[in-house]
Amino acid sequence: MRRTVFNEDHEAFREIIRGFIAKEVVPVYESWETEGHPPRDFYRKLGELGVYGIEVPEEYGGAGESGFKYQAVVSEECARAGVTFGSSGVHTGLVLPYILEYANAEQKQRWLPGFVSGDIMTAIAMTEPGAGSDLAGITTTARLSEDGTHYVLNGAKTFITGGVLADLVLVVCRTSAYDPADRRAGLSILCVDTTSAGYAVGRKLKKIGLRTSDTAELSFTDVKVPVADLLGEEGRAFAYLTHNLVQERLAIAVGAYASAAAAIRFAVQYVKDRKVFGQAVSEFQNTKFTLADCQAQVLAQQAMVDQALELYQHGELTVADAAAAKLFCTESASQVIDKCLQLHGGYGYILEYPIARLYTDNRVFRIYGGTSEVMRTIIAKSLGL
Repeated sequence: MRRTVFNEDHEAFREIIRGFIAKEVVPVYESWETEGHPPRDFYRKLGELGVYGIEVPEEYGGAGESGFKYQAVVSEECARAGVTFGSSGVHTGLVLPYILEYANAEQKQRWLPGFVSGDIMTAIAMTEPGAGSDLAGITTTARLSEDGTHYVLNGAKTFITGGVLADLVLVVCRTSAYDPADRRAGLSILCVDTTSAGYAVGRKLKKIGLRTSDTAELSFTDVKVPVADLLGEEGRAFAYLTHNLVQERLAIAVGAYASAAAAIRFAVQYVKDRKVFGQAVSEFQNTKFTLADCQAQVLAQQAMVDQALELYQHGELTVADAAAAKLFCTESASQVIDKCLQLHGGYGYILEYPIARLYTDNRVFRIYGGTSEVMRTIIAKSLGL
């Protein structure tokens, strides 16, 4: 189906990203997987390319473009090549919306130029060992000092994408006592300099997928955070997190769709070249029918993603809409990618084949940003159930 969601500028950007991936990523990607993340200078290359500054206002060194479509192009091109940009997606897709929406002028001047260049890499720390989808259960605390100049941060976080290389981490913490009557109250976001005394990176977690994205445990022991590094208003974090989950879930839906589309591309190439019982695998009716079913599913995902991108561009994508897009695309993509791996036979299980990476990388789409079960709950509530 012809897509109308992207214009000529988006497509020109796509060609640039595609060429960059072919030159700078694919030849060295295996070494990134071994190391667990790209080299730090790679993020500066993305900064030079302009990837980090697309949505940042020109006064801070960005391009000042609005919307999410350029980020969608990056996701699609990474999936097409069977690679990722490490934790780069968190930097632009998760952290940037918080800074643009809630940072004051002084904070933006302090952080955004380095954000755009890749000299300041960021992460966001929400999940704790005992608080995943239930953000109201966060127990990391930050107490205001007696002289009112700084907060004292204590606690621990886990599953923090970008946590190893980050220079600035947005930490969701409890700045007032826990209130059983209103579990969502009292949460705030502190922007923590990772060179601060008492800040520590724990284990670099080994994952079954997204192996070029550094994921770590973090701990905070009496970390002093200046009050000037409070993001937005104290006690308003839960509302901020809910607001930005719409874009996060849209991003996951886009990534799932792009991965499914890439899986079909890899499978078609493979079955045309691979011969079994004296004929190409592509000549068997089962192969044709399987890929036809997959293509129909991907086209449905594409239609949903494109509509969601347009709605988001105009500020009309609701929480329930985003949940539906994430649920449908992630669940459908898992089916498509599994079928495409099956068509590879034993080679689909070998990591040097892109389909294997897509298979393992895709699995987390149904978990982070809110599990599929949470998405179903949100959609059911929108139906009055």
